[in-house]
Amino acid sequence: MDLTHINEKHNPKMVDVGDKEITKRVATASGVIHMQKATKEAILKEKTKKGAVLQTAIIAAIMGSKKTSELIPMCHNILIDGVDIDIEEIEDGFKIIATAKTTSKTGIEMEALTAVSVGLLTIYDMAKAIDREMVISDIRLEYKSGGKSGTFKRS
Repeated sequence: MDLTHINEKHNPKMVDVGDKEITKRVATASGVIHMQKATKEAILKEKTKKGAVLQTAIIAAIMGSKKTSELIPMCHNILIDGVDIDIEEIEDGFKIIATAKTTSKTGIEMEALTAVSVGLLTIYDMAKAIDREMVISDIRLEYKSGGKSGTFKRS
């Protein structure tokens, strides 16, 4: 198995995608944040000191997706066609689902995963004054289509 981000001198490199075809690419990622019941209630009722937590997390997630190439060293800077963020209630917290789209030569999984991560971190940041025991977990790729590797769907 060849390592694509290592050159012949074994130094890191960014993969050259110049010869790849432009394709429509879609990726969906998800992750969860677990918390105390009182914390979840405070977030739902917008009773935290920092305001509208879930709406802020959505905006932060979108912003995070747009900054992915600045955060992940070997990630290409790509044009993002769109990002859609959904937050679902789960029994002991919230689940963020991010779907990102591009028409490009590479990418979009990392943008979806970064969106989820930043959204979850924003919830933590905005509610940590009332619950420092929150746990972020299960950040994962759910679906990806487009590009040479084809379609992936988590079973």
